Amino acid sequence: MAYYPPEVIQRAKKMDLLTYLKNYEPDELVHFSRDTYVTRTHDSLKISNGMWYWFSQSIGGKSALEYLIKVRDYTFLQAVETIVGSVVAAPPKIYKSITKRTPDRLMLPKKAPNNDRVKSYLIGRGIDEDIIQECIDNDLIYQQFPNNNVVFVGYDQNKIARYAMFRGTNESNFKGEANGSHKAFSFQLEAIEKNDRVHLFESAIDLLSYATLMKLNDQEWYNESLLSLAGVYKPAENIEDSKVPLALNYYLNQHPNIKKIYLHLDNDKAGRESTEAIKYLLSSGYEIIDNPTPVGKDVNDFLCLKLGIKNKNTKERER
Repeated sequence: MAYYPPEVIQRAKKMDLLTYLKNYEPDELVHFSRDTYVTRTHDSLKISNGMWYWFSQSIGGKSALEYLIKVRDYTFLQAVETIVGSVVAAPPKIYKSITKRTPDRLMLPKKAPNNDRVKSYLIGRGIDEDIIQECIDNDLIYQQFPNNNVVFVGYDQNKIARYAMFRGTNESNFKGEANGSHKAFSFQLEAIEKNDRVHLFESAIDLLSYATLMKLNDQEWYNESLLSLAGVYKPAENIEDSKVPLALNYYLNQHPNIKKIYLHLDNDKAGRESTEAIKYLLSSGYEIIDNPTPVGKDVNDFLCLKLGIKNKNTKERER
């Protein structure tokens, strides 16, 4: 059996799939659009933004090593040997996706004929069925075809879709963003009546969980503006160098009526650091209310505890 030193294995793990295919299997690579590629063997396997995802099988990853193991059923050593052998024969030219450029047009995933799997998944996370249906009726949530991911859509001030985040409804817990997504236009629920406050969450699941908790407490969730950050906000190492999250910054610019910002971020280290950064950046112009859940990692954990639901997604949180 071949032996590879740890440093060789680490180099093999670092090779991304686009670089591997362009250098060693160029005939297997098919250009799809802008910086997105598919493979010739599996046309539902897309490569973009430094990641790959096989939509028909709901599996994905970043590296060529993961691709060889998950898609081609190589053993770990076979995958390492394939990459190392290729590199020894011909050092690779590094290719990188154009990750910083945002396409002009959002490429929304295709809709499934129904939303049954999405409803079942979200109800299983404790989300109120009427709130789910309200979001579906307003094209804020839908089920993706053919892999049944739940898609959360964000719109700009002209009601044009500008952001779409999707996550698996099966055991894979896959998460990703549609090509052309702009985080400034993340998933949100706008209050029916204009007021002076907005509630901030890390994820769409937490946002919907909070709306559900309000409904359970006989509160008018539809009269609150709820905004997700489309992922974990990471402040700078030095807090004074941090920037306001894109989604929050855009929202505040579009809503000069806002005076109060309620923070419902996670109870982990990242969530607490994010809270402190936002307070530091905005407390001079807004009233900042830190309102984490009393128990649980986040709002969905708290909701599941309240409803007696065993939350199997605790370790694989949607961010």
